Amino acid sequence: MKLIIGLGNPGSKYQKTRHNIGFMVIDDFIKKHQISLKFDAKFNAETAQFSINGEKVYVMKPSTYMNLSGEAVLKFVNYYQIDLENMLVFVDDINLPTGKLRLRETGGHGGHNGLRNIIGLLKTEDFKRVRIGIDNNPMMALDSYVLGQFNETELASLGKTIEISTKIIEDFVNCMPYKDIMTKYNTQT
Repeated sequence: MKLIIGLGNPGSKYQKTRHNIGFMVIDDFIKKHQISLKFDAKFNAETAQFSINGEKVYVMKPSTYMNLSGEAVLKFVNYYQIDLENMLVFVDDINLPTGKLRLRETGGHGGHNGLRNIIGLLKTEDFKRVRIGIDNNPMMALDSYVLGQFNETELASLGKTIEISTKIIEDFVNCMPYKDIMTKYNTQT
């Protein structure tokens, strides 16, 4: 049983913002696999369940807003008794250039409030994550920057990153060891 989580903020006004790159990855994955997400009030998240090669897979986009992402994740993990070894989180990272991927098996929140909330509520840093670079603009307030829309050039360059992220999910679901996934994809972008 695998759980794939994309972090972001719900609602159309946040749709193509930098903070929503995790949602964008999930949206691309479900479109490619012709899966539909539906809102589940029990978890306060959009979720889907399906199987790939006999492996049960859950996909989730928390609807709690970024800073409270852990609330939805904790409810889901507890309800389905997901082993954190089988959880993968996609999240934006202002410390990486736009489109750069950084895969990790564990680690801190790096100042990211969504990760901070998940780590705090799960009481562990030991879960896999894919950080996706969104760069930073020191001339703007951080909240304005991360809640700002990607420009056309950034969106074009992110196409490849999102495509690679979908492949990461497929390899993870197909039980490729995460160390091998890290080796394969940390060098690609």
